[in-house]
Amino acid sequence: MFGLGTTELLIVGVVVLLLFGNRLPSVMRSLGKGVVEFKKGINGIEDDVTKVGSDARDDRA
Repeated sequence: MFGLGTTELLIVGVVVLLLFGNRLPSVMRSLGKGVVEFKKGINGIEDDVTKVGSDARDDRA
């Protein structure tokens, strides 16, 4: 994974804990909400593209 070994990942984890400490749960919660919103946006775009494609096929018929 990105050329990082176990030791490097452990060091990164410790640094993250030191930097965010008490705020880590709220940071992760915000990150999770962001991922959910991103997925909703992607699904919305896919639905729009599918709808436009089916409308174009209906217009040709």
